[in-house]
Amino acid sequence: MKAWIKLIRPKDWAKNLFIFIPLFFSGQFFNHEHIIALLAGFICFSLVSSSIYIFNDYRDIEDDRIHPVKKERPLASGAIPPTSALALSVLLMIAGLTGAWFIRDKFLFVLGLYALLNLGYSLGLKNIAILDIVIISIGFVLRIKAGSVIARIGLSEWLIIMVFLLALFMAFAKRRDDVVLEETSGQSMRKSAKGYNLEFINVATSVICAVIIVSYFMYTMSPEVQHRLGTYRVYYTTLFVIMGLLRYLQLIYVHQHSQSPVKILYKDRFIQACILLWVCCFYVILYVKDFNLFN
Repeated sequence: MKAWIKLIRPKDWAKNLFIFIPLFFSGQFFNHEHIIALLAGFICFSLVSSSIYIFNDYRDIEDDRIHPVKKERPLASGAIPPTSALALSVLLMIAGLTGAWFIRDKFLFVLGLYALLNLGYSLGLKNIAILDIVIISIGFVLRIKAGSVIARIGLSEWLIIMVFLLALFMAFAKRRDDVVLEETSGQSMRKSAKGYNLEFINVATSVICAVIIVSYFMYTMSPEVQHRLGTYRVYYTTLFVIMGLLRYLQLIYVHQHSQSPVKILYKDRFIQACILLWVCCFYVILYVKDFNLFN
């Protein structure tokens, strides 16, 4: 049972929490109908993403067997037969898409687009440098688009840009880990790694980090956003965004821990504190407008 649970990667479902972002930023986070619908959407997105994880692991069995970490995955280690894993992948995909159809037809379209894009990624697009991380980043944009469609809430262009850039930033950091592993082990960890080197990734990561901070400032200072949220104080939250990004850069460059963003999220207390404080600050600004601090 442990191998089967590991196969569907429930830890990676944290990525699908992006589906709640549009509702949170809209100031309607306590709308129970939206919350219930988004929870159902989260489950559907998680089922489809697990289906794709399994299919991707099936395609990468041989490559994963030479990877120092991925060799422990259920398919690479031989803990689960490939045919059984594929059958589960198909079932999860059908269940997720069927559930999406019951929630809303537009959500089915967004989830179907996510599935097709990631199946293409697994079938070979991931071997094309730059395109591979762009596809990963588009996947996060589709998550917030799904949340917008389910809750029938409009998305700010700045929010879309920031989510895309943040995902791009983390994808570059993860590729850095692959390049470092390839240099230390002498073995190629993924085909697309040939299109990257440390100098290129370091420059790209730093540039994207700076653009994220500027974009977030522009989002919080946007007249349209301030009018919709009913406050100009959203820029206060920029402090925690900067701290979180700097901590991530510190992990990459100082501690050489450019591993999976999800693993970093689960393990690093500093980043967890930044996220918690960012959420609390946003909550107070949007939902406790009468709080004395803001009078």
